[in-house]
Amino acid sequence: MAIDPKVIELASRIKLLLMDVDGVLTDGKLYNFPGPTGVMAETKGFDSQDGIGLQWLARVGIRTGLISGRDSPATVERARQCKFTYVYQGHTEKIPILEEILQLSGCAKDEVAYIGDDFTDVVAMRRVALGVATANARPEVKACAQYVTEAPGGQGAVREVVELILKSQGRWNDILRHYEIIER
Repeated sequence: MAIDPKVIELASRIKLLLMDVDGVLTDGKLYNFPGPTGVMAETKGFDSQDGIGLQWLARVGIRTGLISGRDSPATVERARQCKFTYVYQGHTEKIPILEEILQLSGCAKDEVAYIGDDFTDVVAMRRVALGVATANARPEVKACAQYVTEAPGGQGAVREVVELILKSQGRWNDILRHYEIIER
């Protein structure tokens, strides 16, 4: 797929990648099961390739964060594993959280990308440089995005955006050399 040169230009300036969780880092399915005490517990599945991509961003100094409407211990653990800088849960109103993260990070809006899939994400997407919708996003969300992933959420959409950012910043070959895919 050919990527719009404007999207590549926007991605080349990204210093902070923010995202929703359900439908972006996951396929949006929530699994409830009885815990050891009989109380229902919730979990979700995450994509391993998204995870390593997020770790690459941390390695090169690009910070990551999530803003989710749901509270989930599984999300907290995944954020720890993937070295997220900012973790906000229980927030369907994302503008105040986005503004707080911008202030804490010191990043300008034109240095931030946001990945979303549903209506609550559009307000954040409209306030950053690069708004991204996952392939499984609602049609209205896709219409508001500068880039729509080929992969659905929870199935490589985040990794796709990570690669877009790293390639646009000339850092992709460093990743390939690290894993001896291309020679040093």
